[in-house]
Amino acid sequence: MLKRFSITVDDALLSQFDKLLTNEGYDNRSEAIRDLIRNALVHQEWESDETFTIGTVVLVYDHHKHDLMKKLTDIQHESVNLIVASLHTHLDEHFCQEIIVMRGTVAEMKRVADRLISTSGVKHGQLLPSTTGKRI
Repeated sequence: MLKRFSITVDDALLSQFDKLLTNEGYDNRSEAIRDLIRNALVHQEWESDETFTIGTVVLVYDHHKHDLMKKLTDIQHESVNLIVASLHTHLDEHFCQEIIVMRGTVAEMKRVADRLISTSGVKHGQLLPSTTGKRI
């Protein structure tokens, strides 16, 4: 069931919001507001270390770095109860990207992500919070 409600926004802010909607391909304000609400709820979900949810770690690294792939693989094997899937992509002759989907508590996923991201040789890493969808 959908509910209609109204909000009051000054002209300048509404104009910026409408430009954002156009740039991001939204057909209407309602869907954009629904996405903002969902994003806020996902953010709230990740505020508790005990919440059971999902997240994705994205890593970019030089695969020529000595023992790096072994270290990353070892961390993943130690965390096999959290890791749902991983994808390895060859970016060029030196760099690879690893995308690792995890399911567990926020605290467990942050611990594993921090270990992966801080491994010497990782050029960039980020934990991307998501949701199982049950709370939104």
